[in-house]
Order: sequence, then C-alpha cells, then structure tokens
Amino acid sequence: MGIQTTVVGSYPIPRWLYGDSSRGTLRDAVSVVLHTQERAGIDVVSDGELNRFDPSHPETNGMIDYFVSQLSGVRTKYSVSDLDLFQADQGMAFRSAPAGVVIDEIGEGTLNLPADFEFVRDLTAKPLKFTCTGPHMLTKTLTDRFYRDRVELGMAVADVLRRQLERIPADVIQLDEANITGHPDEGEWAAASMNRVLEGIKTAKGVHLCFGNYGGQRIQSGIWKDLLPYLNAIRCDFFLLEFARRGYEELDHLKDLNPRVQLGLSVVDIKDNEVESPELIAHRIEHAAKTLGEERIRFVNPDCGFWMLSRNVADRKMRSLVAGRDLYRGSH
Repeated sequence: MGIQTTVVGSYPIPRWLYGDSSRGTLRDAVSVVLHTQERAGIDVVSDGELNRFDPSHPETNGMIDYFVSQLSGVRTKYSVSDLDLFQADQGMAFRSAPAGVVIDEIGEGTLNLPADFEFVRDLTAKPLKFTCTGPHMLTKTLTDRFYRDRVELGMAVADVLRRQLERIPADVIQLDEANITGHPDEGEWAAASMNRVLEGIKTAKGVHLCFGNYGGQRIQSGIWKDLLPYLNAIRCDFFLLEFARRGYEELDHLKDLNPRVQLGLSVVDIKDNEVESPELIAHRIEHAAKTLGEERIRFVNPDCGFWMLSRNVADRKMRSLVAGRDLYRGSH
C-alpha cells in the first residue's frame, strides 16, 4: 500500500453553518468537506470534526468543550473559587477558565460518539478516520472537586471514552493530545489513561500529538526527545507528530521509538498560509525515509487540524500534500 495521505482531523468551518447549524445543513457541510478531501486525493478522510462546531462559540473547534459539556458529573458554570483553583494549576496557564468543574462521578452523560460516527459513515466510500480528544488533555481542563486525585480522574475520563470508542467501526480511530507535549513529567499517568482507551479500540488506532494550534500560535514548549518514555509506553499502531513547523532535526531522536509503531509524518505547516510545493513535501518525505526508514512512515499529513486556516488555503495544502507524496512515490 505504501505511504498514505491523511488529514489530522479538523477543517475550516463552512460559512453557511454560522447561520444554520441544523442537522440537515450540517450533513450537507460534512458531505462537502469529505468530497473536498476526495477530490484532493486524500486516502484516509475525516468529517472535519464539524459535529463539534458550536455557533455560539465559533472561536473554538470543540476539541474540549464538546466532550466535557456532555459528561455527567461535570458542571460548566463555575464560581470565583473554582476559577482560583483552576488558575493555580500552572500547567493550564493558557486557559483563563476551566472547561468544567467535576462535582460527582464522571459518566457518559449525553455524549454519544457512536452516533456522531453513524451520522457521517455513509457519506464517503473512502477509508474514514474518527477523532477524539485524549483523556490527559480533557482531564487537565477540568477543575476537580470530587476525585481530588488527577490520576483517578484521568482514568474515569478514559473509561467513558473507551466505552464509546470501542463501539465505533471506523477504519482509523485517532486520539488527540496537545498538552502532554509540554508536560513530560506527567507521562506515566497520561500514558496509563491513554492505554485504557486504546485497549478498547478494535480497528487501526493512532495518537496525534502537537504543541498546540490556536490563532496560528503554539501553546506548549518541549522537545520530542523528552516525550520518548511516554511515546514508548503508548500501545497504538501509529503516531502523528508535529514536525513541519518545528523542523526535522528531531527526527534522529525517533530512532529510539518502538520499532513496531509507525509514524504519520507531518509535512504541511498549518500555522502558515504559504502553500508548500510538491517538491518541498517530497523532499521532506525523502529526508524522513532516509533517517528512519520508509517502512516506518505510514502516513504523511499536516502538523495539526486545518480549522484556523481559510478553506482556500487548506484545500490547496491538501492538493500539494497528495502531489508531493506522489512525486516521492514516482521517484522510488
């Protein structure tokens, strides 16, 4: 099969959803997003995570609030003392407020990820990826007034996600983590909660890690070398890791990554409106293949989701991604 192309997950919100987010209109929008990826030649497509769009909060892509707001045991209105408790955690300094306050045992509430998948599964004949925010990041955005133990809370969140994702027959299921990259000291409990989820997934399972993507800015600081203990503890089939924005000097560190785990190599920078040429993308693949071995590269993909870009830029980047992969393939 060789190296496949895929997206990380999110896609720019079609403008018409801002005025009408009814189920019929949402279905039309998802169909357009999937068809756009198909026309670009993407091998493994995503619904653009449009199910998580909240027209009342268009500045976010629902990566956190869509999940947290539906869990039972969590309230999303908070007091000054709740804010004080959350802001005392320096690990979430980029947020001014928690996504929710845990006041009781965590449960699935109204979260229904299998229904989200069923909503889109018949809209494409291509292999379909389903994405979900990971338990570490969701846990970090919560103020805990019930468990009083972050590890226990993380496992409770993981149990909910596992019970939902094990029912989804997507070709690929991907867990997204964008906070652990800046907190490798939390790797032990973060890996344990992630594995709790992954162990229930019956299809191809991957983990995406990046250093943040908000307003074209990174959120976390760190290096991949420090994350190797965490990465090697994760029981997944592949990782999608951010490189295009950061450069490829750190690829050497991944020689110490578990050889049974493949990579999604990021070759497209989503924090820049400039569209990479196919030649540049082919060069990046060539460099990674020489460093790690072509057999380690399962996908080529963007650094992160496209939601902060305009549709025109995202679409051109996808076409260039495919053209660059094809150029590399044609030269080998």
